[in-house]
Amino acid sequence: MTDTPAAYDPAADRNDYGLKDKVAFVTGATSGLGRQFSLALARAGCHVVVSGRRRERLDALVREVEALGVRAMALPLDVNNTQAVRDAVVQAERTLGPIWVLVNNSGVALTKRIVDITPEDYDWLMDTNLKAAFFMAQSVARHMIDGKRQGRIINIASIGAFKPLGQGSIYSMSKAAVVQMTKAMALEWARYGINVNAICPGYIRTEMNADWFDSEIGQRQMQAFPRRRIGRDTDLNGLLLLLASEGSQFITGSAMVADDGQLLA
Repeated sequence: MTDTPAAYDPAADRNDYGLKDKVAFVTGATSGLGRQFSLALARAGCHVVVSGRRRERLDALVREVEALGVRAMALPLDVNNTQAVRDAVVQAERTLGPIWVLVNNSGVALTKRIVDITPEDYDWLMDTNLKAAFFMAQSVARHMIDGKRQGRIINIASIGAFKPLGQGSIYSMSKAAVVQMTKAMALEWARYGINVNAICPGYIRTEMNADWFDSEIGQRQMQAFPRRRIGRDTDLNGLLLLLASEGSQFITGSAMVADDGQLLA
């Protein structure tokens, strides 16, 4: 059994990533990775637009972000509404300024056998994980291009992009498509100085999967991983801040796996 690493110190994010006073837009920010990404960017000096469906959680997150000494804005948003996405980008830039980095984090999961998946299941998952991510990135990139500004787009994929997950067929399919989407966007927008990359996390403990990994079967699954553990939401902060920063100017079109070796199992 591998020893648990030292407790995370939020002060470690206060490095000079060149992000001070830049504007970040994070989708799916009401819980899990999106919430943590918002706080990590704020600690690095970004002003942060947080979006999602649960207004009370957004308002609470805004208070946390502002307590770190930066500005924040809550934007309730259904990413499946393309016009609402376009309007949200306009509103964000009018309020906080030009967006430097988009963290395209909204997503859903479905655990179901292929033979039991309905057309409604398929459309719901693909629309949220792929179509919504596409038009969110498109909307932000249009503003960057029209404003002749460089920027960063970070799409959140999964190790499911590279390995089918048990009863997670269309989830894995959607994340594989997100990786290919990332590469296509990186190629097309490179000339504008817009870097597009994907983070592909392994299993990270969130409120969505905590009960599973606390269960007996979830514990057995964890024992099959090389280090017999799953990640914490803070474990992705370093990679996120690198890809958001000026220091990633030579990195585009990459799908970066952060999984503690889980794909090796």
